Amino acid sequence: MEKARLCFISGGVRSGKSSFAERKALEYALQMDGNLHYLACGRVSDAEMGERILRHRKDRESSPIAWKTSEYATDITRIGADIDQDSIILLDCLTTLLDNELFGPGLPLEEEFLNSVFSKIITGINEIKKQSNCLIVVSNELVLEPIFQDDFLHIYGKTLGLLHQTIVGLADEAYLVEAGIPLRKKGGMQE
Repeated sequence: MEKARLCFISGGVRSGKSSFAERKALEYALQMDGNLHYLACGRVSDAEMGERILRHRKDRESSPIAWKTSEYATDITRIGADIDQDSIILLDCLTTLLDNELFGPGLPLEEEFLNSVFSKIITGINEIKKQSNCLIVVSNELVLEPIFQDDFLHIYGKTLGLLHQTIVGLADEAYLVEAGIPLRKKGGMQE
């Protein structure tokens, strides 16, 4: 059996990364005769987030292949019961997953806890990848320069950066989406 693919897609807010990721997942599903799964990590936290979630749902509803949506704000390995070796999974998004794992009620942002969150996310990604045909991970690029004045933001940015480096190291392909244009940074499927 061919090993599962891992694709990493990042970009700024409103860069078009989620739309590109959905097109990429559909492309994989058609090429690999797979089924589509959307692993949503977002929670409705305000009206704007609610609108974004609704827009993404509508986009998936117009897809030529039906999507199955699973909503897990934390503990992403729970999707395991719903997927198989034919599954193409789109995890949207790593940034939100990290938010949810890091900033739960009363959780201390100490080194040991940060390491456990990092390990939990990487382990989850590896487990999902092993159970599926392809895993696409979407994430935000926060800033290109370290401007964090707040300790929490610094910790968050540092952890996200380490996650990005680790996942790209494991990935078969990686893209950066800017202004709706995907820029291939690593690998890619043969046409």
